[in-house]
Formats: sequence, C-alpha cells, structure tokens
Amino acid sequence: MTLPFEPVTAVLAIPAIAAALLVVLPGYRLTSRLNVLATLLTFLAALSLIFGRPVPGPYLLVDDLNNVFIVLTTFVGFTTSVFSASYIAHELETGRLTPTFLRFYHAMYQVLMFAMNLALMANNIGVMWVAIELATLTTVLMVGIYRTHEALEAAWKYFILGSVGIALALFGTILVYMAALPVTGAGLDAMVWTVLVARAADFDPALLNVAFVFLLLGYGTKVGLAPLHAWLPDAHAEGPTPISAVLSGLLLNVALYALLRFKILLAVNPNAVAPGPLMVTMGLLSLVFASFMLYRRRDIKRMFAYSSIEHMGIITFAFGMGGPLANFAGLLHMTMHSLTKSAIFFAVGHIAQVKGTQRIADMGGLTETNPVLGWGLVLGVVAIAGLPPLGIFMSEFLIVTSTFAREPALAVILVFGILVGFGALFLRLNGIAFGEPRGPTAAAQASYVPMFVHLALVFGAGIYLPPPLVAWFQNVAKLLG
Repeated sequence: MTLPFEPVTAVLAIPAIAAALLVVLPGYRLTSRLNVLATLLTFLAALSLIFGRPVPGPYLLVDDLNNVFIVLTTFVGFTTSVFSASYIAHELETGRLTPTFLRFYHAMYQVLMFAMNLALMANNIGVMWVAIELATLTTVLMVGIYRTHEALEAAWKYFILGSVGIALALFGTILVYMAALPVTGAGLDAMVWTVLVARAADFDPALLNVAFVFLLLGYGTKVGLAPLHAWLPDAHAEGPTPISAVLSGLLLNVALYALLRFKILLAVNPNAVAPGPLMVTMGLLSLVFASFMLYRRRDIKRMFAYSSIEHMGIITFAFGMGGPLANFAGLLHMTMHSLTKSAIFFAVGHIAQVKGTQRIADMGGLTETNPVLGWGLVLGVVAIAGLPPLGIFMSEFLIVTSTFAREPALAVILVFGILVGFGALFLRLNGIAFGEPRGPTAAAQASYVPMFVHLALVFGAGIYLPPPLVAWFQNVAKLLG
C-alpha cells in the first residue's frame, strides 16, 4: 500500500511551522504545551509511514532503514519534550533562563527536530549534509543558552570541532559526487542516493576509498567516536539536560545513519576497500577509551556523556563487523541505547536541580532522600550496563556471540571494554544512590512518566521482541550488507 505524500510532508512541516510560532508566542505554559503537541503530531506522522511510503523522489526517501531512525527520533523527541516542560519550568523559576530565552529554546528544539528528520529522509547526499550541519548549529546555540562562561566555552568547542568534522564530511561528499560523475553524468543524479547505490559498482574505487575515510572522520566526529569526541562531554555537561538527552539519544544516531548510507555504497563496489575494519577499529578504540575515562569523572552528566561514547563505539563496531546477526544487534543496541540513555538524563536532570549541583561528590543516598529519582537512576544504570533481562543485555549478547564466532580476538577486546565500563558505572552508582545522604533533599517538581515509559520499553524488549519488529530489523540488517 502506498500512502500519499502527506505523512512525509507532515514529519518536516510540523516542526518547521511550530518553530516559527514558538519564536513569537509569549508565555511559558503555552509554548511548552505547543512544543509537546508538535512533537506528538510529528511522531504520529512518522508512525503512519510504517504502513505505507511514498515513491522515492530526488530529494526525499523513506525505506526500511531510515524508517527505524525516523520513528525512534520522533518518539524520543516527543518524550523529551514532555520531560522538558517540567525541567525548563524549574529553570525559569530559579532565574537560570528568562522568558525570552525560553521562546528561543522551544523554537530551536523544533528546528532541531526538523533538521534531524530532514537528514534522515534526504535522498540527496548534499541535502543530508546541509541538514546535519543545521542540526549541529542548532545544538551549538542550545548548549550555550545559559550564557555562563563554561556554557559558552562548551558551545564554542562544539562549534569549532563540529565545523571541522562537517567540513571533512563535505569533502567526502564531494569525492562521492566526483566518483559518480563519469557514470551518472553531471547534475542531480550524481547526488541522489537511490541512483548512486544502483550504479555504485561502476564507480572509481580509489575515489570511493578516499571519500569514505573523510566521511568516517567527518561524521565520526558527530557520532562522538574517539579520538574525535572532545566536544561531547562539555556539550552534555553545560547545556540543558533535555538537549543532553537529544544529543545522546538522537543526534549521534543521525550522524551514524549518514555513515551507514555511505558504507552501503562501498559494499556495492567490489573493488572498493572494505569499510568494516575501519569502523571496527574506531568502535573498539572508542569503547575502551571511554570505559576507562568513566572512572575519572566527577560530574554526573560528563560521566554519562562518556557512557554515550562507549555505546556508540559498540554500535559502530557491530555495524563494522557486518552480517545479518551483527547488523541486527547493532540496530537493536542503537534503539535500546537511545531509550535508556535519554531515561537516564531525565533522572539526572531533576537530580541536579534538587541537589543544586552536578558534582557526584555532592550527591548521595538518593534512594533514601528522593526514592523515585534514585531508583529511576538505578534502573537506568542497570539497563545501560547491560544486565539481564533488559534490552541492552540482549543486544550486547548478540554482538559478543557473533564476534566470537568470527573473530575471537576482537571479542576479547570487546568484552574487556564492556566489563571495564560496567565496573566504573557501578562504582559511581553506589555512592550516588546508596551512600550517605548529602546535599538538599527537596522533592523534584518533575514528570516521571517519560523516564519510566522508556525503562518499561527497554525491560519489555529484553523479555520479548514482537515478530513484526524482528522482521523489520532483519530486513534492515540485510540492506546494510
């Protein structure tokens, strides 16, 4: 069944129109409700794409691969907007944000949703690059919204390193265009992904090889892969917590999606270099590096930022290994990480507001002083650490077993990195959740629904995956090669 073009238009038009309205509308309650409504409508439009998709055009495409990312992005975008409503209300009450900055914040939130959705649905590799650049610039502005010295420094670091990364990605995109020119001819066809993947076997493999190196470095910066990760911990620590949730749960995935599209191009060309070993190397490096760095974190948001680097390393490793099982596990891990890490940031945001600090040393005994937040954080860490029966345990188990079957030496490094990160997280969690109570004990004015909805989904996925979802992920795993 083919639906008309309206759902695709809605996924892009709703956040664009909402952003224009949110810039001018006064009143926090009105703008926060409109922000939630817009993300809900965008999510419903994205869901409708599961049941029917338009024919690909020269600029927009919806297939099994990007539909996974679109549904996940719009869902987490919606739940984060619900969390954001209560979180930002506290920021307004304490004077950290003014009504003017709140209008800016909500408008930029919708611009970010528009940019990520456009990047995911773009059938033109140039449009995809522009959309990811727009998402980067939007998050730069939001990271620096508190206007403190540390926030502005983090925003500038993100801007500079992100600009370097996006410039490298642009150069890689140009090289792909040059490789396509002799085969497709000049013009739009040399930028359309569906045309490129159909003709990629005839492209110059040398140009494709060089292009992928630049694309891996460029988009790898956005993914947060070590050693290109330096912007990510600062951006998480200094920006509003809802943006930390979106960065970890969504924007890193969008950059990885772009990389996967180009990986498919190289896989089609029999003479091009295999992209898998490069992705495996960067994935393992990110995993091991971030796992050790977790031990030295003193700021709770920085700690979970390094946890994001760790898990993006695992996901990149899985897609680098390739094959039906590893690709399936990579998709599942990406989905579970997005849901779990955003839930953790929901808890962390309100914990930081209650305690008045993000320093781990100034927190303690949360399960006693703030039981709902404390136990929510415990469940989130248990999930992100990969303990059964939660969803990340299943995905990590599949990644490890598939790697042991093919490359036992790599599996040893993989398991070592996972165990090091596991130890660091529980070392910190012990003091935060179960130690001697420290700091203020006021109740948080928070909405706990988004956090526990995410954790419930992650728990359910660890117990049972619906057959249609399994079939969907298996089909995407085949597309990835």
